[in-house]
Amino acid sequence: MQDKIPAIGLGTFRLQGQVVIDSVRAGLELGYRHIDTAQIYGNEADVGTAIAQSGVPRTELFVTTKVWTSNLEAGKLIPSLEASLDKLRLERVDLALVHWPSPQDAVPVAEYMQALLEAKRAGLARMIGISNFTIRHMRQAIDAVGAAEIATNQVEIHPFLQNRAVVAFAREHGIHLTAYMPLAYGKVMTDPVIAGIAERHGANPAQIALAWSLQQGYAVIPSSTKRANLGSNLGAARITLSDEDMAAIATLEANDRIANPEGIAPEWD
Repeated sequence: MQDKIPAIGLGTFRLQGQVVIDSVRAGLELGYRHIDTAQIYGNEADVGTAIAQSGVPRTELFVTTKVWTSNLEAGKLIPSLEASLDKLRLERVDLALVHWPSPQDAVPVAEYMQALLEAKRAGLARMIGISNFTIRHMRQAIDAVGAAEIATNQVEIHPFLQNRAVVAFAREHGIHLTAYMPLAYGKVMTDPVIAGIAERHGANPAQIALAWSLQQGYAVIPSSTKRANLGSNLGAARITLSDEDMAAIATLEANDRIANPEGIAPEWD
């Protein structure tokens, strides 16, 4: 059993049906052991099928799912997580996250964080955490369950959205970070600064963007439907960027946020 969140995971956002089954199976064959899904993705059952078909022992896997905003009330959270486990064909997940803070804070942070902690204590999740939490929401989560119970804050981080205020606050309180959309939906592939660094390292731009995140201690969960890209992304772990490389990528910060769903997203830091 993995004692901490594996540094490179396989994201499944927007992947459905046979596409997600094939992606997860290929990823597991290539060596991925961290699979990230969510209730709202509508693919937990397909992810469960891929895991079951893979033959990889459960003890080697790290599976994350996320509780959707409509299930955050204390009476709904645990039943929704039990439904997720049925779809995933698992007795428990390794990590259960609150996907977004309750829109307009309709449900208090303390209510759903305490329910999530109850789910952990009931054996439904080995670790719990948060996603898309602002500094204000992180403060409330810490007040509710303590920073030690928050395994990660999964947030959008890539060279064009470096989320420095959130990162600084999380680090100050010992909260790990998971970077989603680490390739900025392919934008890193066409950036000349990243391309130049990639050329010097004999790597591709995706590997450089992932290495940039990994080198800062973040976990990353890129997704791909192409086996070659899935394999290539794993190679990021073998790249060490120089101080000059890191400084060059730091200049790309542009507050270029991709995930900002109307009516759900909080007021960002």
